[in-house]
Amino acid sequence: MIGAQETKELQQEYGHLFEIDANLDRLVRRIELLGYINPLNIEKEKQRFYASKFTAEPNFKYPKLKFDPYKLHRLFFSQRLERIQDDQIRQLYQRVIYHYSNMIQCIETIGKQKNFYYNSLRVYGTPTERDVQNARYILHFEDEPLSSDMEKVFSPEEARAYFEDFSQRYSFPLNIKYSTHIAAEAMVSNSSQSLLIRRNIKFSKNQLLTLANHEIGIHLVTTFNGLLQPLKIFSNGLPKNVETQEGLAVFSEYMGGALTLKRLKELSYRVLAADSLIKGYSFADTFDLIHGQYKLNKDEAFAITLRAHRGGGFTKDRLYLSGLRKIYKRYQKEESLDVLLSGKVALEDEEIIRYLRSLGLAQPITHQSLSFSQKLNTNKTLDFILNNLK
Repeated sequence: MIGAQETKELQQEYGHLFEIDANLDRLVRRIELLGYINPLNIEKEKQRFYASKFTAEPNFKYPKLKFDPYKLHRLFFSQRLERIQDDQIRQLYQRVIYHYSNMIQCIETIGKQKNFYYNSLRVYGTPTERDVQNARYILHFEDEPLSSDMEKVFSPEEARAYFEDFSQRYSFPLNIKYSTHIAAEAMVSNSSQSLLIRRNIKFSKNQLLTLANHEIGIHLVTTFNGLLQPLKIFSNGLPKNVETQEGLAVFSEYMGGALTLKRLKELSYRVLAADSLIKGYSFADTFDLIHGQYKLNKDEAFAITLRAHRGGGFTKDRLYLSGLRKIYKRYQKEESLDVLLSGKVALEDEEIIRYLRSLGLAQPITHQSLSFSQKLNTNKTLDFILNNLK
């Protein structure tokens, strides 16, 4: 953590940089994509889809925008980046502005089918042939017997108590809110530094451990590490950070003893669902692929299909498995993961982060992901799979 006097000296030395960084921080607060991408009427459309015997295309409704996209674009591109004299830092901020501009385009086209899908591709890409092969490889493994840890018996209130207890090992505050409008069982809202818990579902013991390691052990760790950096771009997010951040989060599940073959298969189904979008599959087509061909139960198949088709085609889910593969390979080489916990950053940012550290513009991390020192995985099948991903 950086002291007040040191911050003041940096702000004097890099005045234009800190001014632009603060401007971007004010603008970015309005554009958290996950606040807009989750439909408001999931349960209603789920029942209608089931009643139609899985044929009626859901008609999802989305939250209204709370900002003017055109005005926000203009404000982003009005930043006087030429005042940043350091070439490397100026180029970083150019990339950051283009990234946020792409995010705005994603948000303003939610629910507009192909328009949204093409914007989503620009931000998250589409599964590669390697991604699809890895997903199919994982799905070839026989399901493991279900243990009592997989039974969904815990209420949202019990989940809250579990997360509050889990968070005691960390030194940052845990702010928990309930929501009925999220696609995941729980998720972190970066802008409000909150953990959102879905109100209308039950949780299993394994799910709670998984979510705790994933959401608290990584997403909140990087949120609070980012907030402690001198520059706000660390907490708001550098371009293309999702693959690295989700890879770290699933790796935290593995190190915390929560990762299962069932969970790896879930991530594999997500890759296939994202891949179905580029083939022009409808919601019903993707559901049929996951439920009809791969025989996943209808509720889990619906959840995976929803995550891929929300907004008009959302490819973010393709990045969890490839992110895990990259982080696991790095771990196998015994390379430190600390710099990747500096904030919402990507593997590709490592060099610029080290450069910023040399100038005092980035700091070593304050919060560690505690699962990384635990190494609690005992499942040899998972080790075999992770060692053999291409």
